[in-house]
Amino acid sequence: MKRATASFMKESPLHWVALGGGAGLSPWAPGTVGSLLGFPLFLLLRALPWGVQWSLLAGLFLFGIWACGATARALEDEDPKAVVWDEVVACAGVLLLAPPTGLGWMLGFGLFRLFDIWKPFPIGWVDRRIKGGVGIMLDDALAAVLAMWILWHIKGVWHGHF
Repeated sequence: MKRATASFMKESPLHWVALGGGAGLSPWAPGTVGSLLGFPLFLLLRALPWGVQWSLLAGLFLFGIWACGATARALEDEDPKAVVWDEVVACAGVLLLAPPTGLGWMLGFGLFRLFDIWKPFPIGWVDRRIKGGVGIMLDDALAAVLAMWILWHIKGVWHGHF
């Protein structure tokens, strides 16, 4: 296994993207630091029409399969901790569907991180069985879907309190 470094990140634009522009090099919780990059992406997407938001997010997901897969192969690691593009894209998706308040966004972020770290079924199953760029991106997408599902149930119960 090779180590992700700033010089490695500069070797390829794919590595730069996969490592979240350096967020994945954080010595402390690189997945959480990468997830925080979902906020600026969310703010950029939020200004666009709904269909454009989700088309771009889907494109970023597909690009992530390529970038994360290539970077994982270069690092000789199936799912390197430094690869955080999956967190960036998934977190932005959660924030787009979260109730549009500070509390809604914080809960969305927290739930996404909880499910991404905990990896309940089927997230953990995907994480263990599907390798490469698809597996890297897909387990975070599932964590995002579960976070969104929980958020919408919370919103239904606490309607008007977000």
